[in-house]
Amino acid sequence: MSGFERWRLGVAGLAVAIALAACGGGGSSTPANGASTALAQEPGAPTLTNNIQADGLAWINYRRAQIGIPVLLRNSLVDKAAQNHSDYQNVNNVVSHDETAGLPDFTGVRTQDRLAAAGYVFGSGGYAGEVISATSSNSGFFMAEELITAIYHRFAIFEPKFTQIGTGAATNGKGYTYFTTDFTTPDSSNAGLGRGAMVTWPANNQTLVPTNFFSDNETPDPVDGVNEVGYPISVHADITSVIVVNSFTVRPRGGSDMNAKLLQPGGDIHTANSVAALIPLAVLKSGTTYDVTFNGSVDTVPVNKSWSFTTK
Repeated sequence: MSGFERWRLGVAGLAVAIALAACGGGGSSTPANGASTALAQEPGAPTLTNNIQADGLAWINYRRAQIGIPVLLRNSLVDKAAQNHSDYQNVNNVVSHDETAGLPDFTGVRTQDRLAAAGYVFGSGGYAGEVISATSSNSGFFMAEELITAIYHRFAIFEPKFTQIGTGAATNGKGYTYFTTDFTTPDSSNAGLGRGAMVTWPANNQTLVPTNFFSDNETPDPVDGVNEVGYPISVHADITSVIVVNSFTVRPRGGSDMNAKLLQPGGDIHTANSVAALIPLAVLKSGTTYDVTFNGSVDTVPVNKSWSFTTK
């Protein structure tokens, strides 16, 4: 597993867009032997091409389809903005969403500035987001999967309102890769999931779910004082929606509810109004089915949902 020394999630209101951003960096190891091949062998997985940009994009769309939200259309201008930012990070040896004017390969301070510099135009009510990975892995599948495992990054990747995507990658002479993914919705025409609707990850009846998550690899750390915890479970609504959690539980089938850390709107400053997550405080057991229940509301519409998944 590659480590990530720095991660960030931010949500900010903009004149033409709402931006979601998350970043990670600092991996000093490559995936375990066969990790990328194993991902490629999952049922319905895309074909591994060994092109980081293409593979990372394909993996994100594969996972979005599994969660039940539309796949994203590749946009050449969004590609350009993402590639420009990967180049900037590479040449300046930094991991950040913000660029500094005057440094080599500068194209814009913020994500939306770099999109504008690439020629991307937002209409009324558009959205933009960005996630970044910096690691010694050279697998787009692996990097995208690691970003999805990290819960604050997952919130951005699984935003239902996004419609377009672009990716960029730059690798230095030591094999260290900066992978950037930008997401956009040009205007308010995308209805998203709609009022009162949400999706879950893992999805119902999903198999081959990882058992663990290294919380210390994400900053801010979602689980203080504990590093290796169970794989995060999350619910996602439109960015314009509000989720209220009354109860959120997970248990091994036939067992008792697990102790878990709840990330919810109002209770965690890094969790937006439209998402929530449950992080088991113990590593999940391999080859085991887990039952999840959620009781609450989305946009004041009551939601009572139960689903199950099975670990690797």
